[in-house]
Amino acid sequence: MTETRTPAPRRGTNLPRMGDFNLTVILEAIRRSPGGLSRVELAKVVGLSPQTISNISRRLLDQELIVEAGKEGSGPGKPRTILRLNPSGMYAVGVHLDPAVITFVVLDLLGDVVRHSRMATPGGDPALVITGIAEQIRGLIDESGVDESKIAGLGVAVPGPIDLNEGSVVEPPLLTRWDRVSIREALAEATGLETLVDKDVTSAAVAETWAGGVSGAGSFVFMYMGTGIGCGLVLNDEVVRGTSGNAGEIGHIIVDPDGPECDCGLRGCVKSSCIPQVLVAEAEAQGVLDGHAEGADAPSVQERYAMLCDKADAGDERAVAILEKSAVLVARAVSVVTNTLDVERVVFGGPFWGRMSKYFLDRVPALITENSAARMIHGIDVVGSGVGEDVGAIGAACLVLEHTLAPRAQRLLLEG
Repeated sequence: MTETRTPAPRRGTNLPRMGDFNLTVILEAIRRSPGGLSRVELAKVVGLSPQTISNISRRLLDQELIVEAGKEGSGPGKPRTILRLNPSGMYAVGVHLDPAVITFVVLDLLGDVVRHSRMATPGGDPALVITGIAEQIRGLIDESGVDESKIAGLGVAVPGPIDLNEGSVVEPPLLTRWDRVSIREALAEATGLETLVDKDVTSAAVAETWAGGVSGAGSFVFMYMGTGIGCGLVLNDEVVRGTSGNAGEIGHIIVDPDGPECDCGLRGCVKSSCIPQVLVAEAEAQGVLDGHAEGADAPSVQERYAMLCDKADAGDERAVAILEKSAVLVARAVSVVTNTLDVERVVFGGPFWGRMSKYFLDRVPALITENSAARMIHGIDVVGSGVGEDVGAIGAACLVLEHTLAPRAQRLLLEG
């Protein structure tokens, strides 16, 4: 007998919630205007009354989240006071747990990096590793000199899949001892900071919306090029996480029907055809790279992949062919996603992106356009991230800023 599920009833809102939402809308408008906005301009942009703008602006000034940054006006009438974000009004700490390296940042309210550090990802007991991460966070905060009372929290970006309820990773690739480790709870207890955990690909998308400039607006797919390949999804300026927080897992999209067998039983999936580990193995089999990687661990793969890119940059045609083939295969996967979601932009980034970018940007844009179902209606821009190679850690910190300050429709709902 088929089970019939009753749709969950819609929940309402109330005036206090509406006021909080309007505050975040105004803050978002100011944030997305680098030159700042006057109160009159804000009223036009967000569609609220001048009195509401004035009241909320006062609240934001009192909270030190915005500042009055001089006056503008050359015509008749009173010059307008410009409102801008106050960089020192709020801070966030971000950690990216990657199989190869752990990256740490402290961000200000603008999304600019105040302090940054890295450490190789150690093996061994995850509990000891978490203790080391907490010590690194404490040192980073001390070195940054920021007012700790203004640190809104700690964000942690981890490889997927994740369990959002537990705040843990679930069978993470190349982090075999980390399965079901409750990293959120452990770091919150060790640091005393309110802690959020999200997938690294989702965190990267959040970073782009917060600190990526024009490439982080509207609807786009963030293609995260790391030890694995995944995508973060943003529709109409809101990050899409899915039912369990695991949206964007594209490893089993078939891009080469005659390609290598995948662990899922199919052939030619992204996971078995495009990821750096596969490309390194192919380069070794063809003699492009001498010898063999000592193991499948992430640091070894990263080192060998850099060597492959060095060969391509030096003009080795076999190395170039391997990278260009991977660009074609990734473009096929991207086209599936862009056609499904009808986005306006594809943003590439992640720790491996810098080395592969020129080979991908030469091939991918035309392939995506060719495969676009909506190509006669709108184009799809293909760009590199505006955030930089530390997009995972920056995105982790931006998780905190987004959670605290971004205008999300969910803010309007009454708690269940």
